[in-house]
Amino acid sequence: MLTIGEVSRRSGVAPSALRFYEERGLIVSVRSAGNQRRFRRDVLRRVAVIQTAQRAGLSLEEIGTLLTDLPADRTPRKGDWAAVARRMQPLLDQRIDALETLRGQLDGVPWEEDDQR
Repeated sequence: MLTIGEVSRRSGVAPSALRFYEERGLIVSVRSAGNQRRFRRDVLRRVAVIQTAQRAGLSLEEIGTLLTDLPADRTPRKGDWAAVARRMQPLLDQRIDALETLRGQLDGVPWEEDDQR
């Protein structure tokens, strides 16, 4: 089991963000006898997926929905993560399409080099 400080250090995510993820149900901890948060090691992969999905433009709500089927009572296995990836694919495809559309629109904008007001 890892402390919140250890998870923060290993993942590069601030403890406040980890507490926020926990409040949103994205990650789970158990409490020690001294009422301190303890996380299973597999939370590191979950945090990495959350961070990467956010950078790709997915909302925390979307990410939470994708992660709901991961088992809470054991470390997710390859098949569990593959199922998440399959469900994530359409969302990522939508983001890619939107970015390509934006790029195409920007390519067609007539820019004036002398526009210095």
